[in-house]
Amino acid sequence: MLILITLLLLTSGAAMAADDEYPAAERVVAVGDVHGDFEAFVTILRSAGVIDKKNKWTGGKTTLVQTGDVLDRGADSRKAMDLLIALEKQSAKSGGRVLALIGNHEAMNIYGDLRYTVAGEFAAFRTDDSPRVRDLFWQEEVKRAPSPPDEGAKKRWESEHPLGWFEHRLAFGPQGDYGKWIRSHNAIVKVGDTLFMHGGISPKYVSTPSAVMNQAIRDLLTDFSRIKDGDIVTGEDSPMWYRGLATGAESDLTAHVAQVLTTFGVKRIVIGHTPTNGAIVPRFGGKVILIDVAMSAYFGRKGSASLVIEGGKAAALDRGTRKPID
Repeated sequence: MLILITLLLLTSGAAMAADDEYPAAERVVAVGDVHGDFEAFVTILRSAGVIDKKNKWTGGKTTLVQTGDVLDRGADSRKAMDLLIALEKQSAKSGGRVLALIGNHEAMNIYGDLRYTVAGEFAAFRTDDSPRVRDLFWQEEVKRAPSPPDEGAKKRWESEHPLGWFEHRLAFGPQGDYGKWIRSHNAIVKVGDTLFMHGGISPKYVSTPSAVMNQAIRDLLTDFSRIKDGDIVTGEDSPMWYRGLATGAESDLTAHVAQVLTTFGVKRIVIGHTPTNGAIVPRFGGKVILIDVAMSAYFGRKGSASLVIEGGKAAALDRGTRKPID
């Protein structure tokens, strides 16, 4: 069984690539990091008018962009993903669109870095058969051990592999529903005159077309045995990890931001990844906008705002109150 799950997790399965660029929409709503807080996510989406009380799409022709990190740190990641999957289908019927981007935590769950995955996220995949499944994997561990493990070793192993753990891993594998869903998406998209991503464009990648970066990320997440420290999936200068646009001195990065805007042909860059104090935060005169408002319980539910772009103008929308950015 252990060999089987390893093969399933490493089996290549080419994901259908999503588009990298979309025309300007009548209305764009962008929401940052969710981190497993389904309730907070739903509150923001309802406030933005894209779902109703039954969590059904009401956004019409709106383009909803979620900039990654739906996963980790909160128990309801699976519910948040299921909602996005449902809204992708519902929005298309109304002429709208949902773009769920790959953040660093989506990538981590794909390639097995589970440092931030909490017990509730594994429990969401637990079934009545989970005790038997886990026992089968334990028997494989016993067979591979150089000497028979004692009861203490078994308890430690079980604590590291709570019920639902193995089902979770298979679900994020290349053949798993969530693994296929994540890898069918992009890390970077352009909608009209706005560039969206999770972390930011660093100097290392400023001259690399978004289509090339997206394909490189999907390739590595399809065969993550090729992932290496410092590459486009794991590196601090990756579009999913870079924090310079959020934390670097504006005086040092003004020229770089101008280069990004020119190279990608956009007016502004919208990013998540780096939590704010609860508000949508413009930097570089509104050319960079931070939308990770720390909505999740993990960060104290500091904010409940989304970014709205209408008529080419950006504004923060917080509990019905609009604050212009442009």
